[in-house]
Amino acid sequence: MLSIADLHVYYGEIHALKGVSLDVGQGEIVALLGPNGAGKTTTVKTVSGLIAPRRGRVDLEGASLVGLPAHAIVHRGVAHSPEGRRIFNRLSVLENLEMGAYTRSDARVPTDIDRVFTLFPRLKERQAQVAGTLSGGEQQMLAIGRALMANPRLLLLDEPSMGLAPVVVEQIFETIREVNRQGTTILLVEQNAAMALEIAHRGYVLETGTIALAGTAADLAANADVRKAYLGE
Repeated sequence: MLSIADLHVYYGEIHALKGVSLDVGQGEIVALLGPNGAGKTTTVKTVSGLIAPRRGRVDLEGASLVGLPAHAIVHRGVAHSPEGRRIFNRLSVLENLEMGAYTRSDARVPTDIDRVFTLFPRLKERQAQVAGTLSGGEQQMLAIGRALMANPRLLLLDEPSMGLAPVVVEQIFETIREVNRQGTTILLVEQNAAMALEIAHRGYVLETGTIALAGTAADLAANADVRKAYLGE
């Protein structure tokens, strides 16, 4: 579904991505792991059109996304739940979800709001609440729910567990798994390598802007270097 080839991205003179290549197949959860500053967020921002690459390809189902504005990429079927959540703090939960559907004009928007409320019952309970007053876990649920309102075929999740309590992390990851079961392909950027590899089909390890390792989730979880660097063993 998603194919990234020889991707080079710069911030001024800083060479952030140095020839990154990866693929995400239809129906997969693919984890993108690595330390802070490795280029994980830069990768997903480039896919979603927030950063322009200097060189390389980003193709969705064979069609290039490079050069398209972010809203056009949403129209193509890609939604991005960003690091730090970036919800609309002064809007209600329901209004945030409605904003997630701003590119749509079909009649299924209310049905998809109900779907988000089924995935995240806490959001239904708080649908009239101002989003900025939600807990961190609830805000993360809302960020994912808002991205799902675009009805994406490919969902980009950037650090969904950041700053959350372990019990909330488990809830978030189980919901990610359920979203994938329902047919959405997912590229997951995550510092919590153990949880990411538990739900992913395959993974890549990014280090200083290059792909250092790639393989099935099981193979990466068993890799001695991964276990030492990312699994605390």
